[in-house]
Formats: sequence, structure tokens, C-alpha cells
Amino acid sequence: MNANITSRDSQVYGCNFQEFLADVANSITYKFSGANMVVAGLMSDAQEQMAFGDTEGARKTLNLAKGVLFAIMNGELNAGANV
Repeated sequence: MNANITSRDSQVYGCNFQEFLADVANSITYKFSGANMVVAGLMSDAQEQMAFGDTEGARKTLNLAKGVLFAIMNGELNAGANV
């Protein structure tokens, strides 16, 4: 486990959430399509995980999607494209 990951982040998200948000902000999807598309992609990933029986992974992926939505609502990320 990464030394920077908290126990809560590990249980809820499966990663360090602040590092994840930083990665989202630097991603090509975010830069060209905005955070809404990142959320849509995470939700699609969760559907695939559920289809393969990975409900725990799907739960964490949905929590990531919710976290990104909250970051949009708080003004930390832009919902639309940034170009």
C-alpha cells in the first residue's frame, strides 16, 4: 500500500483520493471533455466490474465517481471541456 494512502481512502476509494483528483486534472479526457466525461467513464467502468462480479471494485469506482462529482460541485474541477 502507498505510504500516502490513508486507511479511509483505501477502504472507500482504493487509492489516495487527492492524488487521484490530481491525475484526473492532468488527464486528456478531462482536458478535452471535462470532468463530466470522467464521471461517465468511471460509471461505465463500474458497470463492467459488476458484470464480472467485482462488486467491491465497482463500489470503490462509484465512490471515485461521486468524489469527482463533489469536486465539480465545489469548483475544484470544471464540468465541461477546458480547451
